[in-house]
Amino acid sequence: MPIVMKNDATESQVAAVGAVIRAMGFTPQPMPGIQRTTICVLGNKSRVDSSQIEVMDGVMEVIHVTKPFKLVSREGKEPTVVRVGANAFGGAALPVIAGPCAVEDRARFLEIAEIVKEAGATMLRGGAYKPRTSPYAFQGLGENGLKIMAEAREKTGLPICTEVMDTDTVELVSEYTDVIQIGARNMYNFSLLKRVGKQKKPVLLKRGLSATINEFLMAAEYILSEGNWNVILCERGIRTFEEQTRNTLDLSAIPIIHELSHLPIIVDPSHASGRWDSVIPLARAAVAVGADGLIVEVHQNPKEAFSDGPQSLKPDKFLNLMQDIRLIAKSVGRQV
Repeated sequence: MPIVMKNDATESQVAAVGAVIRAMGFTPQPMPGIQRTTICVLGNKSRVDSSQIEVMDGVMEVIHVTKPFKLVSREGKEPTVVRVGANAFGGAALPVIAGPCAVEDRARFLEIAEIVKEAGATMLRGGAYKPRTSPYAFQGLGENGLKIMAEAREKTGLPICTEVMDTDTVELVSEYTDVIQIGARNMYNFSLLKRVGKQKKPVLLKRGLSATINEFLMAAEYILSEGNWNVILCERGIRTFEEQTRNTLDLSAIPIIHELSHLPIIVDPSHASGRWDSVIPLARAAVAVGADGLIVEVHQNPKEAFSDGPQSLKPDKFLNLMQDIRLIAKSVGRQV
């Protein structure tokens, strides 16, 4: 149940509403917005009698959310802007996260970090822990990979985003990264979702391989329910019957999620198709339909990549992508 405060509501009025909510046996969760504060009520399992709250000073409106995802729902809330360094996911600008699928070695990662920065990327990506279909495939460099990413951040000034695979490594990954990524295979790992929800690092949550939009938003609800509101959603394609691509990019999810949720949503065109020649067209389309950013795989020599080479752009192609999306972003009132 969101309680929307007036634009000129004071801190004492917000605190008074919170006190009433606690007296009712629930937990108030303020969500400061650009123009006003919304207070969410946590812990209620049925409709709350809001008559006492509705007449309080500073209260503009009380909304009874009809969606199962109470905290993620857009009802009564301003769009969330998640800030990571100079990046603002959900703002006017479109952050672009770029880098290889995996951190393979120090020299190669530091080189590609400089390359993508020069092309216009605003964040670095790379896997230190890699969930692979085969147990014999490259599994990542672990903590050494995290250290290499941290060094690249120091050299380029770009924040880093990397995946956490299990609850045991959440604290370690949090120590190094600026954004914790939850991969598609872990979208249903509720223990992991709750664990990252207990810390304050922004979370990039990828849609599961066969997840519905509602299931995707309910996964985000797990994170928010633990107190972490800095969640960035990521559409990365879903599994269908089509065999020409690795997955099928669900572009319709972007406007639908914007309608249903206040959270920002970005697109991963690399995993969506599994083909480098589809990445630029899909990225163009993602920006056109309103995505709040992109995450793209880039590698100096994709044929030598330890993982996901076929879907990785070469540096010159990534530069072309950045040039293209700048034009499209401008046409839809955004900027790169």
